[in-house]
Amino acid sequence: MLQQIGLSFKLPFLMQYRANPIAMAILGLTICYAAYMSEIYRAGIQSIPKGQLEAARSLGMTYAQAMRHVVLPQAVRVILPPVGNEFIALLKDSSLVSVVAVTDLTRRGREFMSTTFIPIETWSMVALLYLVLTLFAARMVAWIERRTKFER
Repeated sequence: MLQQIGLSFKLPFLMQYRANPIAMAILGLTICYAAYMSEIYRAGIQSIPKGQLEAARSLGMTYAQAMRHVVLPQAVRVILPPVGNEFIALLKDSSLVSVVAVTDLTRRGREFMSTTFIPIETWSMVALLYLVLTLFAARMVAWIERRTKFER
């Protein structure tokens, strides 16, 4: 597509464009998950009562100080569980990058299976590795949640 645009407008840098698979995989996952994460942060900040910001402003804080010292510390406790869920989903979705020729766990499993012809053991090991990674990530998120828990 970009090569065709380069040919149409006679732009040499687009005529010979070759995408870097790793950069494109990172860009794709970043754009996808940035949308989710921004929505999580927006909802977390809006979940804090407006009176908290007003009280901080009435004490003489600027808007930035009020956000930094009053609103955001409370919002972090609210947004931590969904951020952890998104991190685990990103870990699982990283297997999709094997489609664009990036060597990841899934692609290595496919390559190993094609040389040894033992699919059940190969895919069981790949699934087990993803399970271990997601369980470890879930435990880390639970630990961070316990550390930031506010006792009433």
